[in-house]
Amino acid sequence: MRVVPLVGGPVELRGALDVETTQAGIMPRRLPAWTREQYQDPSVYGVTLMPSGVRLVFRTDARELELDVLTSTGQLDTDPHPRPTGMLELLVDGALAGRRQAPLGNVLRMAGPGKSQRLIPGEPGTVRFAGLPAGLKTVELWLPQQTPTELVELRADGQVLAPQADGRRRWVHHGSSISHCIEADGPTGTWPVVAAALGGVEVINLSQAGNALLDPYVARTIRDTPADLISLKAGINIVSLSAFRLRTFGPAVHGFLDTIRDGHPDTPLLLVSPVSCPALEETPGPTATDPDGRITALGDPADVDRGALTLTVVRAELARITAARQAHDPHLHYLDGRELLGPEETDDLADGLHPTATAYRRMGKRFAAHAFADDGPFH
Repeated sequence: MRVVPLVGGPVELRGALDVETTQAGIMPRRLPAWTREQYQDPSVYGVTLMPSGVRLVFRTDARELELDVLTSTGQLDTDPHPRPTGMLELLVDGALAGRRQAPLGNVLRMAGPGKSQRLIPGEPGTVRFAGLPAGLKTVELWLPQQTPTELVELRADGQVLAPQADGRRRWVHHGSSISHCIEADGPTGTWPVVAAALGGVEVINLSQAGNALLDPYVARTIRDTPADLISLKAGINIVSLSAFRLRTFGPAVHGFLDTIRDGHPDTPLLLVSPVSCPALEETPGPTATDPDGRITALGDPADVDRGALTLTVVRAELARITAARQAHDPHLHYLDGRELLGPEETDDLADGLHPTATAYRRMGKRFAAHAFADDGPFH
């Protein structure tokens, strides 16, 4: 087995916009380093390190590959086991060729939200894929979408070459946990990856669980990232955190779109409203979790008349903004998120908010059928 350099060699790291050097190796990061000084909440940094959509891409004639990784996962003091580390998946010439559980590494023990934390250091583990087809092939090694993963060493029993350009368009997407897809059954089961495969495009998933809040640094990141297609799925975190009122929400959406258009004036841009979530359809946030683990809204429906946001209000406002801007921006489009997961399918929201793994795959197929259709916005 020969060691393959992870930086400065033939391997391309796709889906990440930055790489952080660590004691163990390198850590992919889905937002550039300069953004760190523009947020205080450590959860933003944490979800940025979760490599949803991040993969190693190269060509090889190897029959066997090994990747040493050091994962980091959490564990509440009240839980008997750490949170699942997720899966690494290997695609060979676009077809799934293997799935391996990500090894347990570092564990961050937590007393609860806002409570003390302590790190239990772990060691790197090895993920091995054997029995690969003979001959030169394109390999994609996808990292677990929910677990920060340091890349320590890659080894192959054959030659490794840079991937060839395939002419696929680049799609940049930003959304919430429902686009981050922590609950998917693997990294290629997230709905953006499912949709990208069906649409024949490369996806960069900048979604951040709990943190899709129209942050200006995200808009500037999208502005500066090469893209042939762009989508923005907005609303659920804004309502669940009571982050805006109606007065401030519209200007924030306009500002986010204006910033993107500074770098991509003519790129097809699809604005997507929230999928169904019964707790927040007519009741404002903030939200909490009930004893059964389901989301519940704490706001007062009567406050909607004074500018509080619900999902119903957000969808109407996003549709209104899109229609108004289309007069001078014919490449802007709107999709009601309920077309991806509607009110008749809320049994597929395990906690009342997040879709099941099966529902995520269905969402990807529906998004592809809409966006990549002959008359769709991404055709």
